[in-house]
Amino acid sequence: MSEKNSISIKLVALGDGGVGKHDILLSYLKDHLTQDFVPQVFENYTIQTAFEGKTVNLSLWDTAGQETYNRLRLMSFQSSSQLLIKKASKNAINKWYQEVETPELKQVPKIFVGNNKDMRNVANPNHVQYEAAKSNINQLQCQYLECSTQTQEGVKEIFDLAIRNVALGKGVNSQNASSKKSDGKEKCLIF
Repeated sequence: MSEKNSISIKLVALGDGGVGKHDILLSYLKDHLTQDFVPQVFENYTIQTAFEGKTVNLSLWDTAGQETYNRLRLMSFQSSSQLLIKKASKNAINKWYQEVETPELKQVPKIFVGNNKDMRNVANPNHVQYEAAKSNINQLQCQYLECSTQTQEGVKEIFDLAIRNVALGKGVNSQNASSKKSDGKEKCLIF
């Protein structure tokens, strides 16, 4: 396809260390959960897919959640198209959302993701419940989705939404009709 028919998207996943960011990215790339993950500081993957007749070059950035890597992680946000915040704790809002709620990233669509949907116990008050999480995230004018990397339920939908947000210039928190940056890359963030 011609360059006119292609979109480049940089999607950055952030959240606490060990909460499943890497699992979600690899589950999307490989269409199954891999059990042989060795923790990395930063990992990048590229995949080509299609959206409404256009080629999408999707660059997936997996960031380290540990404080030791704060400065390095902040550099990964540059030219981001979509932010994916992994919602495993109150840190998703109190730390990660605050970290990317900067003037440069204000218009970048943000998606919060709850993992391990298949393991939710509605009777357990310690488990994050869908309606409560969605309500909290909606107050931030962001989107919230859940998935299970074990069953693959909801994994593809997260990335489809991220691509759609960028390709159509739509994000719940987007004010402009376009999310295109001056460098030609599209922007979107996933938590």
